[in-house]
Amino acid sequence: MEHGFSFDHFCIEQCLSFIISLIDLLGLYFIFSEHHSGCCLNSVGELPSPRITHLEAFKDRQSLLVNWLVNKSSLVGDIYEIQIGRTENYAVIYNKNLSIFSVDPVEYAWTWTSDLPLECVDHSVRIRCFYNQSVPSAWSNWKTNNRTQVKGETRIFPVDRVMRENSSAMFCCVPPRGVNIISMTFNQNEYPLISIGAGVKAITVHNLTIPKLRIKRLVLSCDNTAGGVSEVWNFISFPPQKPRNISCQTSDMIIVECSWDSGRKRDKHDHNKQTQTLHIDNSDQLPINCKASTCTFPTIPHLKEYYIRLVVKDQLGEETESYSFNISDRVLPVVEVEGVSLGVTYTTVSWIVHGNLTQLNLLCQVTADPGSATKLRYNSVSGLCKVKLEHLLPNTWYSTRVRCSVDGRLWGKWTKPRSFKTYPFVTLDVWRRITQLSDPNSRQVTLLWTPHVTDSAAEIQGYRVQWSQGGQNWSETKDSEQTQAEVAINLGQYDFTVQALLHTGSAIPAHIIIPQRDNDEILPVKRRLSSSTSGFNLSWDEHDTLTCGYTVEWCFLGNAVPCTVRWLTVKEGNKTLFLPASNFKAGCRYTFNIYACTENGYRLLEVQKGYSQELKSVQSPILVEPVQSTSSSVTLEWSYNEDDPAHTAFITGYLVTGQEAGTDALPAHVENLFNVSVADARRKSVTIEGLRQDHKYVFSLSALTKEGPGQSTNITIRTKTNYSAQVAKILTPILLLLGCIIALWPQRKILKSRLREIFAYPAGMTIKTPELDSFLHETGERMHALKVEEYRSCDIEILNSRPLLKETTALRDPAPPNTLPSLASQSSAPTTSLSSVLLETGYCPQSATVLRDRPDIQQMTSIKNEPFHHTMEEDSSEAQQLMFSEIKSSFEPSGSVHDSCSVIYGYISNNTL
Repeated sequence: MEHGFSFDHFCIEQCLSFIISLIDLLGLYFIFSEHHSGCCLNSVGELPSPRITHLEAFKDRQSLLVNWLVNKSSLVGDIYEIQIGRTENYAVIYNKNLSIFSVDPVEYAWTWTSDLPLECVDHSVRIRCFYNQSVPSAWSNWKTNNRTQVKGETRIFPVDRVMRENSSAMFCCVPPRGVNIISMTFNQNEYPLISIGAGVKAITVHNLTIPKLRIKRLVLSCDNTAGGVSEVWNFISFPPQKPRNISCQTSDMIIVECSWDSGRKRDKHDHNKQTQTLHIDNSDQLPINCKASTCTFPTIPHLKEYYIRLVVKDQLGEETESYSFNISDRVLPVVEVEGVSLGVTYTTVSWIVHGNLTQLNLLCQVTADPGSATKLRYNSVSGLCKVKLEHLLPNTWYSTRVRCSVDGRLWGKWTKPRSFKTYPFVTLDVWRRITQLSDPNSRQVTLLWTPHVTDSAAEIQGYRVQWSQGGQNWSETKDSEQTQAEVAINLGQYDFTVQALLHTGSAIPAHIIIPQRDNDEILPVKRRLSSSTSGFNLSWDEHDTLTCGYTVEWCFLGNAVPCTVRWLTVKEGNKTLFLPASNFKAGCRYTFNIYACTENGYRLLEVQKGYSQELKSVQSPILVEPVQSTSSSVTLEWSYNEDDPAHTAFITGYLVTGQEAGTDALPAHVENLFNVSVADARRKSVTIEGLRQDHKYVFSLSALTKEGPGQSTNITIRTKTNYSAQVAKILTPILLLLGCIIALWPQRKILKSRLREIFAYPAGMTIKTPELDSFLHETGERMHALKVEEYRSCDIEILNSRPLLKETTALRDPAPPNTLPSLASQSSAPTTSLSSVLLETGYCPQSATVLRDRPDIQQMTSIKNEPFHHTMEEDSSEAQQLMFSEIKSSFEPSGSVHDSCSVIYGYISNNTL
């Protein structure tokens, strides 16, 4: 892979070299071609040098504009090298290469900006060409812009020039011939001199700042050897900023006014004067000179779309911003209020619209503050429009304003408020209550009203009640002391009007609509209010078909009968109402009905219930008897109306307290009490489990509220006896024993033989019982007297004469030494010819060692006691620990090779020794 990659890379490099060589050859061909219109060789075989055709100096911008002729370039373009030289010695201070590609000969322009004013010293320019980017031509002749010649006094540059804020600048002093510059001072600060040439000195000042003087200028001075001092002024300012938020509008379709944000505010004494020019690009209209942030111009006939360009220009630069608009969408009508005609509950407002806007679709808006706005179409040909504002309150101050727009897209300015006061009169606040009668097609409406007299001179003589349905009208009169009326109606919609009768005329009629009976009406939302000592905070959801606000209704005495109705009206847009607690009674439930006002009457929206303050003392529930009980549980059931409005608080649940009754029970002891809570107020039963059978318990039941449990009711119950459990206790061991017998009965013979093997004496063993008993008794007494740390073991050796072991027993294989066989292993061992000794509960474990150490047949038995006992501090009534002994029989070898040694394990009974 590596060799292949190297080969491919080598091929690519060779191809590139070939292409470059081909291009070079082609370039040489064009060079020596007779018909080549670009550079050609001169008489000495060199490329001709470019010629600078024009050099112009812009001293206010300190820039040089250089022009030269660019012939048709090669395929890859030509490179021109430009050098800027300073002073008479052409000291190169700037060098730059430019890549230029041109198909046809063209005059190329290039601009260079100097950091030093051009008046200070000579600045020269020359160029040369690199044809095909490799073959250089000869340099052109230097083209020089000469400095300012000084004959009299010293000159300072720049002078009276506006310089950019936060920039750096060079200042120079040009003395006459034979005079030297000693020092230069800028803004009363002396700076180090820089020698430029020909006696010219310069300084560099960084970070120019606008002075805080009234005139934003700074002083520059030069001292020379001739004793002369020269001073000049320069100004510091900031460049123009791009206009922002351009907006244009017209009020009469005759004059267009545009405005914009000009950005940073410029001091009025700023020497850098700006010009603002507005160009309408899609018209032949001449540029318009504008003010600093506004501009006006006449509309162009039959032109709807305007494309404008705003140019802001000063001595430090230029900024441009474009904007387009449709003049029909930018109309801001100017309105003037003509007059206001007063009434009791209304007023008539008239106004005129300036300009020729009658052909446009005008929409005007009139307000009466405080109040709502009225919108209407403006169709007046004469220019005068009127509107009647109704439903105003008598004897009330209002202010009216008017504004208009074209199709409601862009509204003009509001007129100045015009204040007025309606005439005094009497108004009525009307409400209703609807009751369904026994006849399903009849209802009873109770009209309620409250008079509001705005003028103390107004005296109410009576009331007129009118109602109508389907073109039929009814009316009746009430005296001045009555504030309600009852009317029977059917299931349809009715319009009711109540009007106060005065000695000077009639008051403002109050209207209310009784909606028709709707069987499919959506049920209202029901909510429960949280009690608060400050009062009721009512809030509700907004109704979709709301047109005129809300009404909140409640009974003054809560749920007391009869109900004294109170109501409050809430304006449209508000969905909350606060009622202070001082108007309500603690422990009394209040029901608030919230109605939404619609065009077809009031609709019940929500029903909210609550207490200003909940009380703890609620009635106790009634227990249902007899009570159901078992041997371990009791089920309590009760009846209770948790929704009873007479309750002094909301029922949140129930609390059951239980206690075991009896002479040994401590009533106040916590262990004898247990509580069971029911969180659901509609749940009327609870089961208490885990009780003892045939025991007496006392239970207490009370209703829970936010403030705690109320009054309680008590009951005593005895649990039943669980006979099935006692029978199970008796039958369980009997059944287990019977099952074991049935399971072991087929194995009875094997079990009998195994038990016989376990409880049998070893054959041929003889132990003197009295001596062993005495010894063991002494050892036991001695052991009881010893402490745990004083314990010592003892060995007992018994020498017996026995026949040869091979004559009496057939020994089994020896077990590993120092290993204690378990009872299970002993019981399962094969039966030998040794006689067995039965194992009793009173056995002490022993160990016996049989030794054969001489030719004559003797047996040495060693009994080693390893007792385990309690310390003296333990209870003396406990049984003594059984001792286990290991019986070992060993024989020393004789001359016979057939002798063997074995270990026999067994137990020695106290009763048989």
